[in-house]
Parts: sequence; C-alpha cells; structure tokens
Amino acid sequence: MAFFEKEIDITRNIKTIEWLKSELLTDVANLFKAMVNGVREELHDTISDTIANIILISYLLARRLGVSYTSVEMKLENKIKLGLIEENDIEKHYGDISELAKHFKSSRTEN
Repeated sequence: MAFFEKEIDITRNIKTIEWLKSELLTDVANLFKAMVNGVREELHDTISDTIANIILISYLLARRLGVSYTSVEMKLENKIKLGLIEENDIEKHYGDISELAKHFKSSRTEN
C-alpha cells in the first residue's frame, strides 16, 4: 500500500470515528428525549430500538479504535462477574445483573 493510500485510509478512519461518535451522541439524546415522556408501553419499541443502536454503534466504534468485538464482550462479561461479586445496588435491589448473566449464558449455549 502506497503512502498516499495509507493516508487516505487513516483519514477515512478518522472521519468514520467522528461520524460514529456523533451518531452515539444523537442516540443518547434520543433516548433521553424518549425517557422524558415516561416509559409507557408505546415507547418500549422506540427505547429498545435506540438502545440497540447505542450498542451497535459502540461495537463499531470499538472496532474502528482497534478494539476487537471479542475484547469488548470479554470486558462486558468481566464487568457482569464483578457486579455479581460486589453486589452493587442495582443487583441488590433488582437482580438485574444476575438476569443479564443468565441471558448471556443462555444466548451462548443456544448458538
């Protein structure tokens, strides 16, 4: 690959990272706007779609920054394990981290 082609590729990567960052901010803002209206049944689809976008963009941004999808998933699994060990308030009051751990375990065994 010639120097000029590498420079174009780096520039394209930087532009892609900046675009992903702006998309992430837009989706976070959209999530906050939807939450202002309260979490009503008719908003569940909008909220789940927006959160799915945030997760997707986070994966793509990690990739553009040189972090593998596997690395992101391993970090997430480690954070789940740590949350279970530390029993933070969300886990203590709601059991959400346990539920997430079960979800990840079942989704891994189904594949």
